[in-house]
Amino acid sequence: MTEIVRTEGVLGGDPRIAGTRIGVLDVYELVVDGANPPANIADQLDLSLGDVYTALAYYYEHPEEMRELRNTQRERRSELARESLSPPNTAE
Repeated sequence: MTEIVRTEGVLGGDPRIAGTRIGVLDVYELVVDGANPPANIADQLDLSLGDVYTALAYYYEHPEEMRELRNTQRERRSELARESLSPPNTAE
């Protein structure tokens, strides 16, 4: 049976499918946001269909955690975008 785990140092401690580096939010975004059938995602990521559905079930069973995770990732992306557009300050 598929397990969802959190491990510090792997995906920043975000929930993921045990034995992989595939996050719950990644699966959700590929299936739901990307409008891809679960079977296609399972095939592309070399997962079982049960793995995909377990990740989706975890997403829906933990709405607050997933909302926080999405917000954190959105903030990280914004920060990286700002940093990549700003030249480093080399004048000292």
